[in-house]
Amino acid sequence: MTRIGLSTVSVYPESTAHAFAYARSVGYDAVEVMVGVDALSQQTSAVQQLSDHHGVPISAVHAPCLLFTQRVWGTDPWGKLERSAEMAHAVGAGTVVVHPPFRWQREYAAGFVEGIAKMEANTGLYFAVENMYPWRASKRSMQMYLPHWDPSTEDYASTTIDLSHAAIAQDDVIEMARRLGPTLRHIHLTDGTDGAKDQHLVPGRGDMNAAAFLRHLATSGFDGEIVLEINTRKAATKAEREADLRESLEFAREHFRP
Repeated sequence: MTRIGLSTVSVYPESTAHAFAYARSVGYDAVEVMVGVDALSQQTSAVQQLSDHHGVPISAVHAPCLLFTQRVWGTDPWGKLERSAEMAHAVGAGTVVVHPPFRWQREYAAGFVEGIAKMEANTGLYFAVENMYPWRASKRSMQMYLPHWDPSTEDYASTTIDLSHAAIAQDDVIEMARRLGPTLRHIHLTDGTDGAKDQHLVPGRGDMNAAAFLRHLATSGFDGEIVLEINTRKAATKAEREADLRESLEFAREHFRP
C-alpha cells in the first residue's frame, strides 16, 4: 500500500528531529530522511530513536549527493551509497534515493548504471535514481549530470520522479512516468514553474499539474512511496510551516486514490 511520507528537508531550516514531530502531528504515514549537514541526520541510531519515539516509520533514505553535501560521509560517492544502504537496512527503509553523478565525477559516472544495479542486487534495496535537470543560465543550458539528468535514458531498475526538477527540465511528468513504466518506485511530490530555480512548491501552486499526475499514478497501479519534498523556508512561524505541510498532505490524499 502506497504511503504518503514527508522528507525531512521539507522543514528546513528546522532540524531532522522537528521533521519527525511535524510528520506525527500532521498525520504523515512515513518519513524520508535526507542525509545532510544536520549532524543528527547522519546518525542511524538517532533517526531510529526519532522514528520509534514519534511512531512514524522511515520509508526511504536520501543519500548525501547534493552539492552542499559533497563532504558528508566522506567524498567517495560509492562509500556514501554503501552507508545509505546500511542506514536504510537498520531503520527498516526499503529505498535509497540517489542523484546521477555530476559531470566532474567522471570515474563514478562511467560505472554508475552498472554499479547501481550491483548495489540493488547486493542489498535487496531499491536504489531509485532521481530525475534532475539541465543547469540553465540566461538562454543557455548545460548538461551537468552523467550519464544523463533523465533516468529514462538509462537501464535503471528503480527510479524517482521529482516534479520541481521536471519543471526546470520542462518535462511532462505524466509522459516521464509512462517512459519509466514499472521502474518508477518513488515520487518526490512538489511543484514548480518553468524557470531555472528549483522551487519545490507546495503541490498545486505551480504549473506541473500535480493533481493529474497523482491521478495517473493511482490509475496506472503505482505502489511505491510518495514523499512530500517542499520548500517551507519562507514560513515566518511554525504554524505557517505546519499549514503548508498539512495542505500538501491533504492534496496528496485527495488526488491519489488507488
